[in-house]
Amino acid sequence: MRLRHIEVFNAIMLTGSVSAAARMINVTQPAVSRTLQHAELQLGFALFQRVGGRLQPTSEARTLHPHIERLFAQLDEVQRLSASLKAGRGRGTLRVLTVLGLSYEVFPRAMQLFREKHPRVVVHHQALHSPQIVSALALQEADAGYVFVATSHPALVQERLAERRVMCIAPKGLLPARVLRAGSIQLQQLAGLPLIALDGRDPLGMVLDHALRGQDAGLNEVMSVQTYHVALALAHHGVGVALVEGCTAASADRARVDVLAVEPAIATTVHALRPAAHPQSVAARAFTRCMQQALQQIP
Repeated sequence: MRLRHIEVFNAIMLTGSVSAAARMINVTQPAVSRTLQHAELQLGFALFQRVGGRLQPTSEARTLHPHIERLFAQLDEVQRLSASLKAGRGRGTLRVLTVLGLSYEVFPRAMQLFREKHPRVVVHHQALHSPQIVSALALQEADAGYVFVATSHPALVQERLAERRVMCIAPKGLLPARVLRAGSIQLQQLAGLPLIALDGRDPLGMVLDHALRGQDAGLNEVMSVQTYHVALALAHHGVGVALVEGCTAASADRARVDVLAVEPAIATTVHALRPAAHPQSVAARAFTRCMQQALQQIP
């Protein structure tokens, strides 16, 4: 099938008629009919049958269509990449992506440091989940991304920036005074307390799940959430104890919650990601250094 055949076939599959397909791809109805006939002639089998005034796809057409859908998804990626390249790297602009956990404390601190040295660079920031950041960087839709998990991707270069400890966030009055005086808490000491767990598909959620199973702490999981700041907010409202990475813990309101280091230490690592297809700009390198400085500022 030629690309024109594929375009017409997909339009008819989506609309169910030649006339609607013609309007969808902005050509005449006879042109759609001719192209469909040529495609079927080339293929050697029918793609549609007319039933009750509408075109019904044949079994062969239904088999082909998922592959056509994937092809159009790939074409859409090409268009997105082309638009990104047309926009250019934009001298004086920087496109930065961070996971949510780095967006509330670390990114603003890094932005403050960056503005002091590069006041004329306009930064465009988005907070996304790690897979979205990887996809956007691979398509060169951003200059730099910052995540909590190492990523092996042929289109990306990664750099380890810092290591942060997992912290316990407990509503005031929930933990015994002796534990608070110690300044840290063993996982076993959380047994019986309501625990706000992280989604097991999250990088930190997987690390915590492994650690908790290894310690056999017998924790009482009352709910699970997808983002660290939701877990923190629930702890603020007294729902339960949250275990989050140190960057999120820095946002805790210590008038409402107690913040203690978890023992034995559970570490998370912050990584910088960038597209491998082109040299890193001076501004992107500078922003990564500012992110690293900001991470060092978090207690």
